[in-house]
Amino acid sequence: MKKTIFEGAATALVTPLTRDGVDYTAFGKLIDWQIDSGIDALVICGTTGEGSTLTDEEHREAIRFAVERANKRVPIIAGTGSNDTDYAIDLTRFAYEVGADASLVVTPYYNKATQKGLVTMFTAIADAADLPMILYNVPSRTGVAIEVNTYAALADHPNIVAIKEANGNISKIVETAAAVGDKLDIYSGNDDQIVPVLSMGGKGVISVLSNLLPRETSEMCHAFMRGDIQKSRQMQLDYLPLINALFCEVNPIPVKAAMAAMGFCEDYLRLPLTPMEDNHRAVLLSLMKEQNLI
Repeated sequence: MKKTIFEGAATALVTPLTRDGVDYTAFGKLIDWQIDSGIDALVICGTTGEGSTLTDEEHREAIRFAVERANKRVPIIAGTGSNDTDYAIDLTRFAYEVGADASLVVTPYYNKATQKGLVTMFTAIADAADLPMILYNVPSRTGVAIEVNTYAALADHPNIVAIKEANGNISKIVETAAAVGDKLDIYSGNDDQIVPVLSMGGKGVISVLSNLLPRETSEMCHAFMRGDIQKSRQMQLDYLPLINALFCEVNPIPVKAAMAAMGFCEDYLRLPLTPMEDNHRAVLLSLMKEQNLI
């Protein structure tokens, strides 16, 4: 049985940006606050971290910085996926060399792939470095989905250990759980499906919500795991309006606005992302006030 990277909540962390680049002072404070607040792991340079618009130098330095700042207090999961497999291999090797605890590798976007292509690509990346890999399935963003048989074909690779499942289809997640058994851990990739995925044996969530509420998102998972199903379920329902507000525009537009309102970073995004619409922002800030976040 493969080693579990984390149980509970991993924050898909925003990357504090300014016009001049990554704000490492803000980044360090954010990492420290997340860890001090009880988060179980951190994902660096994923979708929420705007990894696709960071320069190669920024991407690598952000991973290195996070590993050094966390200093083994929590696992650091490096977003190393790309639609260019060679680049994904290079990034994954780099993450391994600087001491990341795992990689998060998304399906190839734009050029897409057949299921055979996915198996071949993920295998090549997993072979390139002795680093645990989380497969990231988010077809709404990439245009290609990992099918159940493909998960099953990849499940025996020693370095492929988990799935971040953001397909939104609970029935498919159930099928996947049945197909892979204990060979692959499953994490929810959607904050509105944390408890449903836990109920199917999931190990937790890779979360956007936990940027704002690290302790609470972690507790939602751990309450379920210790048998307090009612508390976990109620937390899922209570936070649903805020979760919906965080996804009313494409991620990470709303969460960047939220973290700026909390004083953690500038509300600065790189094109093609643009700042949140005023009417959506008003709803988000109102919900944040209800949670005493601002």
